[in-house]
Amino acid sequence: MLNDWDCILFDADDTLFHFDAFAGLQRMFASYDVHFSDQDYADYQAVNKPLWVDYQNGTISALQLQTRRFTLWGEKLRVAPEVLNSDFLNAMAEICLPLDGAARLLDMLKGKVKIAIITNGFTALQQARLERTGFRDYFDALVISEQVGVPKPDAAIFDHTLQLLGNPDRRRVLMVGDTPESDILGGMNAGVKTCWIDHGTRPLPAHITPTWQVKTLPELQSILTA
Repeated sequence: MLNDWDCILFDADDTLFHFDAFAGLQRMFASYDVHFSDQDYADYQAVNKPLWVDYQNGTISALQLQTRRFTLWGEKLRVAPEVLNSDFLNAMAEICLPLDGAARLLDMLKGKVKIAIITNGFTALQQARLERTGFRDYFDALVISEQVGVPKPDAAIFDHTLQLLGNPDRRRVLMVGDTPESDILGGMNAGVKTCWIDHGTRPLPAHITPTWQVKTLPELQSILTA
């Protein structure tokens, strides 16, 4: 099965790395002597989630997303939203852990296929996490929407990535990710095969059809080595 592929593309957050935003926010706000509660997190997500939808739809920039989600807290603490965002990304890098099976999967793939990350996450966090986890040298390309100027699911970010990887036959490219609306739809838009990592936290929209569906990275590894 591995012989069927030239390139495997991965999302980052909740695909290769745990992304516990609540823990990161608690850690960050503790430095401001703020107890960040469950209700605070619910209020934050009520602002944050629609901003991510706007970002994926191309109606706001990465910078606008990062500052607007902390505007209310910035006013409350009298701290610039940009500073709070930077503190949050640093906290997320500090608590970063790979998902179970990520290291073993990358070890298996290294040298056999080209491997890349395509992420809508932000540059400072992605680079810090790759350094901390020792994963940086596994990847032939690290493509971050904030730098490219186009987020998933736009096919353009996939076109850019595949160009960096030597323009492989798209029938021999697999996109792996946990978010149907960006990772799987993006792969479909780009004409590549897809694998959805279903953590059981969100439904699969009717118009999005992954080639494969797994619950864990070891399950994906089993498919690739079958």
